[in-house]
Amino acid sequence: MELQISELIAIIACALFAGAAVYINLVEHPARMESGTALAATVFPPSYRRAAVMQVGLAIISFVSSLFAWYSNSNIGWLVGGLIIISVIPFTFIAIMPTNKKLLDPNLEKSSSATRELLVSWGKLHAVRSILSVVSLLVFSCLVVA
Repeated sequence: MELQISELIAIIACALFAGAAVYINLVEHPARMESGTALAATVFPPSYRRAAVMQVGLAIISFVSSLFAWYSNSNIGWLVGGLIIISVIPFTFIAIMPTNKKLLDPNLEKSSSATRELLVSWGKLHAVRSILSVVSLLVFSCLVVA
């Protein structure tokens, strides 16, 4: 099967998103937490700012490309995979943003147990983004090998 450019872009952007999301959950966030609550809360804002820009862009690119792929070949799987990857954006705004805002508050008491609870909660919420992106990547991958 010959891949269309839109399919290739959807897969690459989704794979980059999924890789970054999984890395954050399995490596970066646990390392922050291992370093203590105060340090984790201190490095969270710059890490969040950089990751947010990259991941929003990748999710949008993957989604738009998957729409083109779906439109081009009428395979509903491209639409399904695209809807899954783009769902990370509303999930972030609805479920994660309240925690983000608290962690980004300059008046946050960085070493408190409440801050630690916020960071632990954030890690669990972010894991949903990781799972969604991996599921989307699996959908796209199945379309290519089928």
